[in-house]
Amino acid sequence: MAKLTIIRSGRWFFFNTLALALVGYLLFVSASLGLLSRSGARFNLVTIKQLVILLVSLVLFFIFSRIDYRWWRRLSFWFFAVSVIATLLVFIPGLGFSANGATRWIKVGSLTIQPSEFLKLAFVLYLGAWLARSRASNRTWYAGLLPLLVLFGIVSAIIIAEPDIDTLVIIFISGLAMFFVGGARWRHLLLIALIALLAIAVVAYFKPYIRSRISTFLQPEVNTLSSSYQINQSLIALGSGGLFGRGFGQSIQKFKYLPEPIGDSIFSVAGEEFGLLGTSIIVFLFLGLSIFGLKIAAVAPTPYGRLIGVGIVIMITVGAFINITAMTGLIPLTGTPLLFVSHGGTALLVALLAAGIVLNIARQSK
Repeated sequence: MAKLTIIRSGRWFFFNTLALALVGYLLFVSASLGLLSRSGARFNLVTIKQLVILLVSLVLFFIFSRIDYRWWRRLSFWFFAVSVIATLLVFIPGLGFSANGATRWIKVGSLTIQPSEFLKLAFVLYLGAWLARSRASNRTWYAGLLPLLVLFGIVSAIIIAEPDIDTLVIIFISGLAMFFVGGARWRHLLLIALIALLAIAVVAYFKPYIRSRISTFLQPEVNTLSSSYQINQSLIALGSGGLFGRGFGQSIQKFKYLPEPIGDSIFSVAGEEFGLLGTSIIVFLFLGLSIFGLKIAAVAPTPYGRLIGVGIVIMITVGAFINITAMTGLIPLTGTPLLFVSHGGTALLVALLAAGIVLNIARQSK
């Protein structure tokens, strides 16, 4: 019965991932039509580039699904170290690339890379290797809680400096879920959550843009032409879609109204064109990926497989639902892309690489 369950979960996870990637590209093409009304933007260049990245990522997805996931345990420290160094490179003048007040990218010629996306996956793989030692050690403060806080501290210092608070939240939730699966004490989990809340309060005090996001979330009807503009246009797009939407390519908001039609706001474009029915399908695809991914992790043959399976699934689905809930006004606006759908080659590549690792866990569990 367990073998049949893992086979079914693996197949559903595989098809779920492919569906998200393919549906995501179709939505991206439609949203990219909005670039035609904006100066300096080339529709063909953007869509072809995204297609090339998608095809390369799918090839790597299949390759990673064939690589024994236990191999990553031996390389996890070096992958994490290289990812930390690569993320620090964004602060080097001439190499780092800034946009919208954030320095998160490395620009090499025409290629732009966001190293923090690799850092998310590297963090999960390294933390999984560390937590897989023994549940008894993870329950102590000196061998469990303290090292985890140090690890969180290193990553937080780098990502806050960019700043990229959304990525930090995803890393924190993924790490906390893995720590729980690894056998952590409840009081240690609660202590970490309390420290995180205090840290967010301190960061918000020194980062005005975070306070502005919170204020906009609480009063979206104020400053509708400035700080509240994006969320109001997003809600207009979603409301205009009704139950079935205007139809593929028929969004009006993507032309000059939504600030980031192929980026943060792409879920709103999907809502306007495919309505509540279409956006529900997207949500259910992410829920399916989460459910089948967690089922795979639950029956992994090793503690390491169980830990990184949980971490990767949480990393992907939390990132997706942060975007979705932000665009629907349920949480403050974020800069998190909708994985598999939004513009961003690094995010798409890492998401499919990570999904390939989970699929290999399923293969090794048969």
